[in-house]
Amino acid sequence: MKITKWDMAEHIETKEDVIAYLEAALEENNTELLLSVISDIARSKGMTQIARDLGVTREGLYKSLSPAGNPSFETIMKLLNILGFRLKVEQKLHMASST
Repeated sequence: MKITKWDMAEHIETKEDVIAYLEAALEENNTELLLSVISDIARSKGMTQIARDLGVTREGLYKSLSPAGNPSFETIMKLLNILGFRLKVEQKLHMASST
């Protein structure tokens, strides 16, 4: 049996793929997972150009988005903007009453 490494970045092809992937990660409420998803998306679009657009090195961007990384919120916002996306806030349907 031959085992090949799965790389999600190779399977993100459309805007809809990106949106679905980001939404699924956001629903998990897990920062580490969200960074991993953003990294996959960035790699699918080309880390070298994205790093240039961010004004950082390619290696710096990889490090920032790694499990050990801790990118600033500003970096994440800039990265999403470069990728053509923005964050949107909506109220949870099952939110507990505050009274």
